[in-house]
Amino acid sequence: MKHADLFERYESLVNAADRAFQRMAKDYAQEIKCKRGCSDCCHALFGLFFVEAFSLKASFDALERKERRKILARCDKADRDLQRMQEKHKVSGQEGGDASEALGKERLRCPLLSDQEVCLLYSHRPITCRVYGIPTAIRGKARVCRKAGFKEGVSYPAFNLDQVQKELYLLSRELLARHGTADPKQASLLISVSTALKTPLEDIIAKSFVSIG
Repeated sequence: MKHADLFERYESLVNAADRAFQRMAKDYAQEIKCKRGCSDCCHALFGLFFVEAFSLKASFDALERKERRKILARCDKADRDLQRMQEKHKVSGQEGGDASEALGKERLRCPLLSDQEVCLLYSHRPITCRVYGIPTAIRGKARVCRKAGFKEGVSYPAFNLDQVQKELYLLSRELLARHGTADPKQASLLISVSTALKTPLEDIIAKSFVSIG
């Protein structure tokens, strides 16, 4: 893949996330409810940094054509559902941070989730998906899967998602800079999974996207 050095650094972040999850799964086996067939994380609303979108798209393009067509059909539905959600919160009068927080509580089926409740790019899933079942720290708040058995008022180790997102931003900014986009604000934009999958690989870093989170 072009820019192999950047994606090696991205893979290092991915591996660190996997190790963190494995440690938590070993130490808190009763609290972590993740198992095959559970797709709660596959309905969470989140966005991808450019480096993640680029990597996910490359893996998607390697799938068989028939599988890609099915996924793209689900992408169209996800886009329609997201638009309805955005319009709903706009109509409700919510603005700025309130609207973003409300939108973040919505449920949106990932187009990569099959009818058998299996992620079709599981080995290439984003970091947010990899740490969903364990406590994470983001924007000063602790978050955890609603199905997990972690108890309120008890302290647990938390994966620093803020730091990872900072690293993803820096990698995305460097990727964009190599393609002539020096505006740091561009690197902070988040791309939906469906947009990443539907956008030609060469256009991922050449277009502007609207942040969804």
